[in-house]
Amino acid sequence: MFKHIKSDLPASIVVFFVALPLCLGIALASGAPLFSGLIAGIVGGIVVGAMSGSNIGVSGPAAGLAAIVLVAITALGGYQNFLVAVVIGGIIQILFGVLKAGVIGYYFPSSVIKGMLTGIGIIIVLKQIPHFFGYDPDPEGDWAFFQVDGENTFSEILNTVNNISPGATLIAIIGLAILILWNNVLSKKGKIFQLVQGPVVAVAVGIIFYVLTKDHETLGISKEHLVSVPVPDDIDSFLGQFSFPNFSAVSNPQVWITAFTIALVASLETLLCVEATDKLDPHKNVTPTNRELLAQGTGNIVSGLIGGLPITQVIVRSSANIQSGGRTKLSAIIHGFFLLISIILIPNLLNMIPLSVLAAILFIVGYKLAKPALFKVMYNLGWKQFVPFIVTILGIVFIDLLWGIGLGLAVGIVVILIKSYQNSHFLHIEENGDGKDYVKMTLAEEVTFFNKGAILNELDKLPRNTFLEVDVMKTRYLDNDIIEILEDFIIKARERQIDIKLVSKRGIVENPESFVEFFKNRPKSDLSLS
Repeated sequence: MFKHIKSDLPASIVVFFVALPLCLGIALASGAPLFSGLIAGIVGGIVVGAMSGSNIGVSGPAAGLAAIVLVAITALGGYQNFLVAVVIGGIIQILFGVLKAGVIGYYFPSSVIKGMLTGIGIIIVLKQIPHFFGYDPDPEGDWAFFQVDGENTFSEILNTVNNISPGATLIAIIGLAILILWNNVLSKKGKIFQLVQGPVVAVAVGIIFYVLTKDHETLGISKEHLVSVPVPDDIDSFLGQFSFPNFSAVSNPQVWITAFTIALVASLETLLCVEATDKLDPHKNVTPTNRELLAQGTGNIVSGLIGGLPITQVIVRSSANIQSGGRTKLSAIIHGFFLLISIILIPNLLNMIPLSVLAAILFIVGYKLAKPALFKVMYNLGWKQFVPFIVTILGIVFIDLLWGIGLGLAVGIVVILIKSYQNSHFLHIEENGDGKDYVKMTLAEEVTFFNKGAILNELDKLPRNTFLEVDVMKTRYLDNDIIEILEDFIIKARERQIDIKLVSKRGIVENPESFVEFFKNRPKSDLSLS
């Protein structure tokens, strides 16, 4: 695990700076104690990171669960009752892993996964624009289009125009320039620039800028534009920030409903993130999905027991890890320890980091996820790939993550049905000298009830006095619905003077009566014709 420490250590620092404000922002958006987001980040890094089979995935509190948490805390009568649901949700996730439910993630089309990554990249950029200019009325963890304060993504950007903070904007521009220079020029100049990552330098410059200008009338950055980590006075006040489940609420049916909801949504988000990060991974490692569900379940049990938010694998942190050169799970684990050590030893220093600098870091992450060139690539692949891709992006940007994925998947299924309808058979028509049409209908390898309409339409269009050859040589599966259509057509064929021949691996049948028997005598347990 320590083989790639030179890559994992700097990557973990970048992930730490990305995770810190997101942990706090998601806790704020969830209506939970700020410290609960940090607990989830620590557990996601150390516990889930250690148990996971993913080399580059990073787990922590998820924005996709914020709305569920916000409603559940009130509905269940308090945060400690909600923690019981988190623990039970973790147990259900472990059960999912034991039942090998991790295979679900593989059934999402590639176009939807790419749309998810691109949509998240666009959302990252849009949501960070207010923070970049020092306008921070909404938590960074609020990723839905309609926000908790009644605004939406675009109205918040418009509001930024009249609320620009000169100091926050200036250091954000400086930080962004450092990141671009580091990424495009300096990282190619020497090993020192690869070991020390650009985001670390940008954050350090941001802290120095804040210290030097904090009393300046124009360039000074006010506290609401800085990271806000809870600062304990002593060890007792630090330990007092932990919450514990009220297990007397376990008999409340609403707790179990919330637990199952958390388990289902968290598992789905994790599996989709696993699929997406494996695609982003330059080394193409494959994450064992059932093991990931076991790791996530264990993480949620631990997080719930000590007062943390629900955990999933998170694409923002995972993609930051990949882009920063992370190679093994050590980067995720170290980032968890960084979170733990920093909130104990240096919370005051963390509270000097301008949010606008962290927004600049996330700008780079978002841009790399949503590169404009990808739109051209997907367009060139044809409408079957491009339409689900675009629908997924629009759903994520204008509603939220799960809606976007659901809409993209629904469109992908419709595309499959359309192509299945079109590709069920091949029709070849020839006219012989006697004026009789010879029609050869070659059925596809698998023909199901989806193809009923297309085949029925072709049979109904056949003119009188036609010779029809039905070729099922390559057909491995023929649905009973299709067989019934062919059986019914034999009756119509007599009336329309259509001669039929069936060609299959079991022989050639030219007698219509035998044709019917051919299907009636098929093996009851297997509709295969080969």
